[in-house]
Amino acid sequence: MRAAFRFCVVVALAFSLAGCASKFRRYDGPIVTHVTVHKDARAMNLHHGGKVLKSYKVDLGFAPEGDKKEEGDGKTPEGSYYVNRRNPDSKFHLSLGINYPNDQDFAEARARGVNPGSDIFIHGQGPWSPLRALRRRADWTWGCIAVTNSEMEEVYAMVHNGTPVHIYR
Repeated sequence: MRAAFRFCVVVALAFSLAGCASKFRRYDGPIVTHVTVHKDARAMNLHHGGKVLKSYKVDLGFAPEGDKKEEGDGKTPEGSYYVNRRNPDSKFHLSLGINYPNDQDFAEARARGVNPGSDIFIHGQGPWSPLRALRRRADWTWGCIAVTNSEMEEVYAMVHNGTPVHIYR
């Protein structure tokens, strides 16, 4: 009985450590100089200068047509931003925050008398659930840009704070 218990503890610890190890990948390639997101194509590209290093299919906000104008509209913003924070403990696996709303977004929202919203991230899909299988390729976020968890591990390793993020229609 004790041997079986020890075996279970060792296996559980090994799986736990394996999960942590894969979550924080190393990247030794060229620096990502900027990120582009093309909403109509549902594509995100990581660039080094004029060269595309990696491309990903993405999911967007649940109402993806048009630019984000206010909190809760389900739209993914359009414009020029930059990565301003990292969350290794995100409930969506890993996440990179972008500086939405920027000064222009604040001014536009203020002129309309609305709250522009906040907390726009590039993130994974989160823990496995029966609903997660339905999410892929169906815009489901509140305005964020989502990739698979394994893709997010790659993005998280490659993209640093301060990296420009350009989001196009």
